[in-house]
Amino acid sequence: MISTILCYILSLIFAILSGFHFYWLFGGTWGVDQVIPTKDDDSSSMTIPRFATMVVALGLLAIATLYLMKVGTVDINLPAWLNQFAYWFVPSIFLLRAIGDFRYVGLFKKIHDTKFAKADSRLFSPLCIFISISGFLVQFLS
Repeated sequence: MISTILCYILSLIFAILSGFHFYWLFGGTWGVDQVIPTKDDDSSSMTIPRFATMVVALGLLAIATLYLMKVGTVDINLPAWLNQFAYWFVPSIFLLRAIGDFRYVGLFKKIHDTKFAKADSRLFSPLCIFISISGFLVQFLS
């Protein structure tokens, strides 16, 4: 029961995250200044290629579908080894994201006063921790 609820919550989170990336892919600008890591002075940010944004959007949508497959809402036949790998890989990646790169991203970042760093501390890292814990719980409870 808890596993099923967590799968639906994770699927919804990943679908929403995918939606944001599709929004940015098609020219949306809301929130862009808070989702790209910047240097100390908050003046120069990276430019993310559209192709990379599309890959992330599709990947997040695939993960949303993966968790719907786990509860049987979506029926796609994938090799068993791929399913098992994916259900451990996803929370592991988000755990690594929560830990961060020790400079711009994650719990142990050194830069704390940019727009991204503040959003990362307030929202992104806690969300990654929630995704990671939930994903591992789904595996342990299943």
